[in-house]
Amino acid sequence: MAISLRIPDDIKERASALAEKSDSTPHAFMVDAIREKVEAEEARLAFLDEAETRLARMKTAGAGIPAAEAFAYFEARAGGGAKPRKPRARKHP
Repeated sequence: MAISLRIPDDIKERASALAEKSDSTPHAFMVDAIREKVEAEEARLAFLDEAETRLARMKTAGAGIPAAEAFAYFEARAGGGAKPRKPRARKHP
């Protein structure tokens, strides 16, 4: 499958300058940039799919962790020190 791109001159010039500094060709630099973008978008979509799956499971089970407890746990983990206790999911009315 062949794809043709019309790349604005300013982007071509910037990509060429960066490619030269990184000992690469403009073509290789642009292919790498596209690959990185594709991989990032695939990871983002996989994350969203997983979030939707987990939300559906939480709604089905009727259990979850209140946001305030989750945030407090993350803040304690980020702060270092003693490892905080993981909050547990519980049924919500």
